[in-house]
This record gives sequence, structure tokens and C-alpha cells, in this order.
Amino acid sequence: MDLSIVIALYNERESLPELLDRIGDVLLPLSLRYEVVLIDDGSNDCSWDYIAQRAESDSCIKGVRFRRNYGKSAALYCGFEAAQGSVVITMDADLQDSPDELPELYRMIQSGIYDLVSGWKKRRHDGLLSKNLPSKLYNATARMVTGIKLHDMNCGLKAYRKEVIKGIEVYGEMHRYIPYLAKTAGFGRIGEKVVQHQARKHGKSKFGINRFVNGYLDLLSLYFLSKFGKKPMHFFGLVGSLTFLTGFICAIIIVVNKLIAQTQGIKFRAVTDQPLFYVALVALIVGMQLFLAGFLGELISRSSTERNKYLIDKRIE
Repeated sequence: MDLSIVIALYNERESLPELLDRIGDVLLPLSLRYEVVLIDDGSNDCSWDYIAQRAESDSCIKGVRFRRNYGKSAALYCGFEAAQGSVVITMDADLQDSPDELPELYRMIQSGIYDLVSGWKKRRHDGLLSKNLPSKLYNATARMVTGIKLHDMNCGLKAYRKEVIKGIEVYGEMHRYIPYLAKTAGFGRIGEKVVQHQARKHGKSKFGINRFVNGYLDLLSLYFLSKFGKKPMHFFGLVGSLTFLTGFICAIIIVVNKLIAQTQGIKFRAVTDQPLFYVALVALIVGMQLFLAGFLGELISRSSTERNKYLIDKRIE
């Protein structure tokens, strides 16, 4: 199989006929062996009925249906598992991603230069305050944290080598950060292509403004897990030790000041009347808790079945 197109959808019955027709019109002249894997994320608008009907007359169409709505990450995870093509392209089902981009994305991966190519919707047809401005702020933050210089990290139109999608796990709402997941898995050849962004013809967006808040929190989680997921003591142990040391030094200062005052006959405040005493007490307790959290994290990490899961690129035997 040359190409797999993975499309996660939710209530896109009106868009599907035109989308699948345009994909066929673009790919048929290229003489590629391709498949379109449609993941119905619990639609309730007869999307699955159309997919089943279309699959009967077109052997290139494959489908997976969820019993309820699980989210885009879950849909992409199942789509990646089902994909068989040497190149895998993801796109949205709302017709905002143009099928005309497919041949060039396929060529860029086949050239061997890139592991992953992400689309960049340079000219958007969304509202300035509803999506454009928040998207720019979100992408600027993502570039700063991940170190990946993409203008549109969350663009649904992306192309991958098969090894990339088989070597990463998309879960929760981490579909926004697939390039970062790929980078941390060792697939660092990430490119970008300016793509067309078309106005939505049918229905409405399934994502609200809360996706930017959730995206920020997911980014922090992903960054932490990629850095300390298999070595939690390096974070919690270090921060806990520094906090405990700060409290210990404050306690020493209080004791030394008291002894000096006693030897010189100077009147001094009771230890429990000093704010520094409570700072020291809190720092000692918090530092100990953080250290124990790191220790427990290490025990859990060492018991994980994936503690020695590594992606091997090549082997000589």
C-alpha cells in the first residue's frame, strides 16, 4: 500500500460525499495504491450509514465506528493502527483541508528528506478573535516549549512515514502535539508546507475556546513526561532536596541567632513568634513530600511494562 489517508470525523455527513469524491479525483490519476480510513467518532447524523454505503462500491474506503464520542486523539490512534500505507496523511473531514495538497505531501515524505510534514494554514478563513489570534499565541508558546519551529502545530493536514505513526502513541488530547511526540520518539526530520485553508461549508466547529486552555495544560504535561516520565526523581528529588535544604538553613539561622542572643544576654523573641520559623517548617515538610513523590514515581516507573521500550531504527546481525 502506497498511501493511507486517515480522517477522524464527528457529524460530517454533509461534507463526506464531496470530500471523498475530491480525494478520488486527485489520487486516481497518480496510479497510487491508496486507502481512505474513516474513523467515525460516535456521530449521530448518519455519517456511518454513508461510510458503509460508500465502502460497498469503493474498495479503497475503510471505516471504524466508535460507540460514543471519544475525541480526536482516540480516533487518530485507531486510524494509525489500521493504516497500511508507507505514507500516512491525516486530514479533517470538514472540507477546510484541501485534497489538492495530497500529492505534494506524499512526494515530500517519499523523497526521504522528512519523517513528518505539517501543514501551515498561512491564510486562514476564521474569525480574528475566535481562532486567528488565539492560534497565533498558542503556536508561539508551543514553539518556545517544544523547540519545533512550526507555524501551525495543530493543523490537521499532516503527512508521516509509516514508521512514525506506528512508533508513537496518541492519547488524551495529544493530537495537537503529534510533531512533538514524533520528535521525542527520535523522528526529528520535521518539515512544513503552506496549505490552503478553505471556509467551512457545512455544520459548525466541534472545538470551542476551551481547547486553547486544554492545549496549554496538555503541552505542560507532555513536556514534563518527555523530560521526566522515566526519571521522576530527577525532578521531584531535585526540587524536594532544594526545598528541604532551604528549610534546614532557615532552621539553623533561627537556632544560631537564639544561641548568640542567649550568650550575650540579649532579649530575643520566642522561636514560634518568628515568621522565619514557619517558613522553615513549611519548606522542610514540602521538601520531604516532594522527595517521597519522586521516590514513589521511580518505583512506579521501574514497574512499568514500557520501561525498556525503545524504537530501533536499524540493526546489523
